[in-house]
Amino acid sequence: MNTLNVFLQKRLAFLTPLSVCIGLLFANELYLFVHTVPWVFAFITFASSLGIQVSRMKLILLRPTPIFVALLIIQCIMPCIAYSIGHLTFSTDPYTITGLIIAFIIPTGVVSMMWVSIYGGNSSLSILIVVINTLLAPLLIPLSLFLFVGANVDIRITEVMTSLIWMIVIPSLLGMFVQYLSYRRAKAIQITVAPISKIALCIVIAINSAVAAPVITLDIELLMIAFVVLFVASFGYLLGIAVAKFCKYENDVMISFMFHSGMRNISVGATIAILYFPAKVSVPVVIGTLFQQTLAAIFGRMLPLFLHKRGQQNKKIVKHSMD
Repeated sequence: MNTLNVFLQKRLAFLTPLSVCIGLLFANELYLFVHTVPWVFAFITFASSLGIQVSRMKLILLRPTPIFVALLIIQCIMPCIAYSIGHLTFSTDPYTITGLIIAFIIPTGVVSMMWVSIYGGNSSLSILIVVINTLLAPLLIPLSLFLFVGANVDIRITEVMTSLIWMIVIPSLLGMFVQYLSYRRAKAIQITVAPISKIALCIVIAINSAVAAPVITLDIELLMIAFVVLFVASFGYLLGIAVAKFCKYENDVMISFMFHSGMRNISVGATIAILYFPAKVSVPVVIGTLFQQTLAAIFGRMLPLFLHKRGQQNKKIVKHSMD
């Protein structure tokens, strides 16, 4: 299983766009499995949380500054950047501007925890960022929409909380409980589920791409939207690295910042765009589905360019990211 895991990890940058293509080609068939996505996400969260130690989470909560800094990037700086670039590039298209803003006011992606785990980031910090960011989403998303586009949106708090509990809280607690019972057993389970979680990620990407297929019509406008979303998302990764370096955080924290700043919970954004706005608003959000995981794989491979080279521990992290 470890050999399979290494094989898949080295090829994620290729497998993620391949999964997108499969989702678009077999949209009708894969759309039937949309209801399985929350369960697959829950499995990915469980696999990512097997290495989390409760003691480390306590230390982070005692010094929560990195959490606040990460949330500042995710919920304040990135939405402002999306708003500014949206007005510069689509000044006569308010629907596309609104969609671009929605794409970057939604909370950080649950699956980002898997990428943090793969590349040796701080998993304890990551789970706290994801949980706190998602818990604040019912308050921050309507407030952000009101401030940026003047829209009053009533987020269904019960549905958001239920989804959060099933996709993040319960599988994370289960993973930490297994770790608490037996470190060796947790490591053995982690080796077994690691390659399966990467296959699960490809399945989620394919299904999300199938959902996106109906709004994908290849033309100049779509290519322009895709380029802008790609640019803003890439900037998010770089911003996370830059802020972590400026704050002089360790490599593991920098890795967590990078993935959380660049990734978003696209399923939440797509739901909001489709339920409360005209169809065109959903296009920038859905476009993000098509290359979000590919960007994560690319920036993961580029990590050795950004990490601090201090001490043997950092060398191990760099080597791990290149494997």
